[in-house]
Amino acid sequence: MTMPSTTDSVTVLTGMYAAEAAYLAAGGPGTASFDLLAPFFAPDVELHQADALPYGGTWRGHNGMTQFFLRMGQVWESFEMVEQEFLATGETAVVLTQVRARARATGRELSFPVLQAITVKDGRITEVRPFYWDTLAIAEACSVHAGGPDLPEP
Repeated sequence: MTMPSTTDSVTVLTGMYAAEAAYLAAGGPGTASFDLLAPFFAPDVELHQADALPYGGTWRGHNGMTQFFLRMGQVWESFEMVEQEFLATGETAVVLTQVRARARATGRELSFPVLQAITVKDGRITEVRPFYWDTLAIAEACSVHAGGPDLPEP
């Protein structure tokens, strides 16, 4: 049975973030099953990340989301959502999240805000568009070759 279309966006998002916390607590990407998160995402979900980020691009479907979480696990040693504010009307929700993270490649710690525009239809997330205040700072913190192309190790 599918969730009714009247499912409140904030309820769906609150459930998804709780499932994401359970997913991460169970070992996260490569260890835990995406099945914990799958009920919250439409089968054809699209996640659009800024191209300048080490996990940039568009990630599609449950397989794409699984690959995205694997990539995030490669990039970040820790990624904590410290504070969140939700605003939703109908199918559109905006989530402001304050993130605290540590880059795996450099060990650098960052705190930064992310604003996400999220579409929820029929009780499932169909599209996510995160907006970062400073993608360059994030990309530089995650790269031992900041400011230039990734070069092969000698």
